Amino acid sequence: MQKNIFYQLTVFFAVLLSTPIFAQTFTLEALKGFNKLGMAEFKKEMKKLNYRFYDTTKSTDFTLDEYDGPDYKSKIGKFEFTTEKSEDRIEFGFKSKKEYDQYLKLILNAGYKVAEKGKIITKEPYTDYYKNKEHIRLILPKAGEKAPYTILVFK
Repeated sequence: MQKNIFYQLTVFFAVLLSTPIFAQTFTLEALKGFNKLGMAEFKKEMKKLNYRFYDTTKSTDFTLDEYDGPDYKSKIGKFEFTTEKSEDRIEFGFKSKKEYDQYLKLILNAGYKVAEKGKIITKEPYTDYYKNKEHIRLILPKAGEKAPYTILVFK
């Protein structure tokens, strides 16, 4: 009997942690989970979450599928690289500084440490965080712009 209750509670909390924590935002665990899905499974999951297909980009190096959030205030993409599998990632873009601050707090509270700061090719500032071999990157909007904020969760 106790095992059954424990199992039900475990399933309940797993579902709770994998659902959006507030309007169209995902937990770190959910973003990590999307990385474990194949592209076909990811597409099905996005459809279940009412994300709308936006675009597919294919090259010899990678495939990227992007989806718009139901409210068009967020966008999520899954990169699958053909050779550099360590570059596979989920990229989640959103418009709120409040959400960015919440992600930053979650990342630091989970034990991630700042590893590197810089600017990506398009000049937005980023900070890389590592915990063991887990890698997360937070990207701020360009100077003078209000959005998008982006979190990248690498495989």
